[in-house]
Amino acid sequence: MSTITEILARARSRDAALPYAGAVTPAEAHALLNADSAVKLIDVRTNAERDWVGRVAIPEAQHGAVQWSTYPGGVPNPQFLEQLAAVAAKDQVLLFLCRSGVRSRHAAKLATENGYSQCYDILEGFEGDKDAEGHRKQVGGWCKAGLPWLGA
Repeated sequence: MSTITEILARARSRDAALPYAGAVTPAEAHALLNADSAVKLIDVRTNAERDWVGRVAIPEAQHGAVQWSTYPGGVPNPQFLEQLAAVAAKDQVLLFLCRSGVRSRHAAKLATENGYSQCYDILEGFEGDKDAEGHRKQVGGWCKAGLPWLGA
C-alpha cells in the first residue's frame, strides 16, 4: 500500500469540491490506521448498529464511537460535536465511517466546519450498498474488502 502522504494526497484529489479534506477507500483507511497510531476512525453509526451488526477490529485507542443520530428514533445527536471533542483532536487525521457512506460525509463536513482540519470520509462505509436481493456486506464497504471486523 502507498505511504501516508500518498494516500492522503489521493484522498484530497478524488473530488476538489468536497467540504472536508477528502475521501479514502476502506483499504486506504485500514492502511492509514496501520501506518500511524495517531490516525483515528470515528464510527458515526448508532450504538445499536455497532452492537448488532458489527464494528471494525482496530486498537481501541484508534476507535471513536460518536453517533451521528441516536437509536431509537434516528434523531440527530445534539451532542455530536461535544462527544467528538472528547475523543479527537482538531488537527488529528480523522476517518469517518457509517453504514454506507452517507452519515459519515455529513459528519466529516460538520467537523470541518467546526475546526477539524483533517477529516476524511471512508467511501462505501462499513457494510456498503445493498445487493440485488437487499443484503449488505456484498457490494463495497469495509466488510466486503475483507478488512478486520467483529460481530454479526
